[in-house]
Amino acid sequence: MDVRLLYFDGCPNWLVAEERLRSALASVGRNHEPIERVLVETSEDAERLGFIGSPTILVNGRDPFASGEEPVALACRVFTTPDGRAGSPTVEQLVEALS
Repeated sequence: MDVRLLYFDGCPNWLVAEERLRSALASVGRNHEPIERVLVETSEDAERLGFIGSPTILVNGRDPFASGEEPVALACRVFTTPDGRAGSPTVEQLVEALS
């Protein structure tokens, strides 16, 4: 499984997302699976990577939380969770995406 976490330093939400992603990986029995961090530093990087905000989580190259209509943006991303809008998916949402 290829797991990537795309982020930029201007948004702190990627730290929460990484923590939750590690918990989700452990929940699906992949606690030793590496998470590749990809730092997005410029608008050009964002365009090249199709970066729709920090954090973006890719599982085998696919963003399980994208609708396909989000614009490329060097900005913080917001996710819809059972508890409302948040800066990171929940552990449960991540488990579902990894399963």
